[in-house]
Amino acid sequence: MGRPYSMDLRERVVAAVLEGGLSRHQAAERFGVAVSTAVKWLQRHHETGSVAPGQMGGHKPKKIAGAHAEWLRRRCTEKPFTLRGL
Repeated sequence: MGRPYSMDLRERVVAAVLEGGLSRHQAAERFGVAVSTAVKWLQRHHETGSVAPGQMGGHKPKKIAGAHAEWLRRRCTEKPFTLRGL
């Protein structure tokens, strides 16, 4: 997984558009980021007042849990099976 861009770069791109009079395309080209990235940063700044990145990663719950997981564990130990047979 990649790392988020620095806050300094994010703030400079947003400032170039809001204070410097550049378009999003021009700011993206000047700072070497994708146009979609500049657009998203400006949208985030408009909505939240900050260009800080959102949370990356985190806990992902297991796909099979609870009673179904217990049934599957029991079934796996009882006898051979195929996925189609389940």
